[in-house]
Amino acid sequence: MESQGTGSLAFHYHDPMTTLRRADQAESFSDKPVRSEVGWMLAAAVGLLVSATPLHAQTATPAPTQAAPGVTNSALTAPLFYQLLLGELKVRDGDAGAGFSLLLDAARKQRDPALFRRAVEVALQNRSGEAALTAARAWSADLPQDPEADRYLLQILLALNRVSETPPVLRAIVERSPANERNNTLNAIPQTYARIPDKAAALAAVREALSDSLSRNDRAAATWTTIGRMQLAAEQEPAALASMRQGHAADPASPFPALLALELFERGQADAEAVILRHLKAAETGAGTREHSVALNYARALLDLQRSAEARTQLDALTARHPDLPEPWLLLATLQVQSNALPAATQSLQTYMTLARQSSNERTARGLTQAYLLMAQIAEKQKDFSAANAWLDRIENADDIMEAQMRRASLLARQGQLDQARALLRNQPERREGDARLKLVAEARLLRDLKLYEASYEVYGEAVKRFPQDTDLLYDQAMMAEKADRLPEMERLLRQLIAARPDYHHAYNALGYSLADRNIRLPEAKQLIEKAVSLAPNDAYIQDSLAWVEYRLGNNERALEILQAAYAKRPDAEIAAHLGEVLWVLGQREQALKIWREGLLLASDNETLQETLKRFQVKP
Repeated sequence: MESQGTGSLAFHYHDPMTTLRRADQAESFSDKPVRSEVGWMLAAAVGLLVSATPLHAQTATPAPTQAAPGVTNSALTAPLFYQLLLGELKVRDGDAGAGFSLLLDAARKQRDPALFRRAVEVALQNRSGEAALTAARAWSADLPQDPEADRYLLQILLALNRVSETPPVLRAIVERSPANERNNTLNAIPQTYARIPDKAAALAAVREALSDSLSRNDRAAATWTTIGRMQLAAEQEPAALASMRQGHAADPASPFPALLALELFERGQADAEAVILRHLKAAETGAGTREHSVALNYARALLDLQRSAEARTQLDALTARHPDLPEPWLLLATLQVQSNALPAATQSLQTYMTLARQSSNERTARGLTQAYLLMAQIAEKQKDFSAANAWLDRIENADDIMEAQMRRASLLARQGQLDQARALLRNQPERREGDARLKLVAEARLLRDLKLYEASYEVYGEAVKRFPQDTDLLYDQAMMAEKADRLPEMERLLRQLIAARPDYHHAYNALGYSLADRNIRLPEAKQLIEKAVSLAPNDAYIQDSLAWVEYRLGNNERALEILQAAYAKRPDAEIAAHLGEVLWVLGQREQALKIWREGLLLASDNETLQETLKRFQVKP
């Protein structure tokens, strides 16, 4: 999902939470000096006031044309200069408590935000949360119209885990936000509270702070969305779904409830899709804002669910309505490459690259890398290996070199140069942490794609030895053991993984499905899969496994019910193979053929589907 912005809650100086987490939040000041240069302290003492002179009362008077600029006297008096200098000297010499007191006293006398900020910073640098809170409270009380004061106060309260004290501060921040920024401020709240461990307490505080905003027409949609996202963080999905609906009802054109609906949709809440579609309909009539963000992320979610035809419809409409947006063209090209529509994909990529180069930034730079990789993939499919390498040569970003080398290795393997391909990956320099692992995984996947399962299993084994704490590698090795027909070894590895990670639902599912697929130890298989279901109740693939073991046990109607729900949630060739088989056995052959045809459109080379069709001697 795209970032939804941080709004005016974002800090522009430093994050007090980061500073306070670095120590035990001691209530006394550290003995360590903060600075060592006397020159710096003099500059700080003078600069705190000179930079803001005269304090809060400066009226700019335009200088006459051609006249020399006038002299503006500083508000820095001799006693104040001495107090600030002494405060900084105290901090330097290790008496940060005394220095803090002098700086805070000066801040309160002068009512100057720069001095308040310095007092807070001294307290934070010396790891005294209570002192920082005292300074922030004084700042907020003395300068109630300064939004920075409340932002500091909120962050310090959260850093000290005093969540119940935050509602009045949060309410003030929202109310004092400019009207044209208020909804973005509301939208930033879940991110601001994200680090609070007690999600229920965070939700209660936010609800209390925003109670008045729920009835305000100009902010109800954003407010309900914020509450929904807080509920989602607290694992209250049904409540989040209800809040999302409330927000959408308050303003169908607002993108905020639709973006929350996307989060819920991606978590398996199918009911959220209706709100997404209604919002997009409102946007088509011109009533919506930021519609392209919702449409683009909806298309991504559909692709993740393998609902390619619907994703294509969204992307076609989006590129027609907003032809100058780069991202939809790249996503459309990805879909076109997957469906082997190579000329159309080439055209989409050329459009994307033209647009991306016109708005150069870090995001488009990464997008261009993806475009070059896709162009190389198209050339590879067309067996134009020199053109593929030429596209890869355009990738210069060091962070993307490994991905380019993986594609080069694939090109070499496609040309019968497997040893050279493996050597290319092995000899790649390890520039970043994680590159060593990535090299081994890339080699193992290359061998897997070439159906060299035994060799892939061996490389994964090497990776497991090198990174013994990485349970994902152990799972991948187990899957290659199954492909290499090393079934006892697969079971041993999966049981080892379950012992190390009792919450690793993929391991329970894989072992249970393997037993069910071989039609052995079915009660044990069902128990394993039900454990996986309890850990990941919304996973369509695990539901497919559960249906398969029910089918093996002879519970065909129950299997059909589960498979239909799983296929509706995630259309997938393997689920289609199983659903079609159960329908066929139950005598619903026309429906079975229809599902199998859909499966072939999703992935014509799926091994499970092809084996099923061969076993039933069917050509749909």
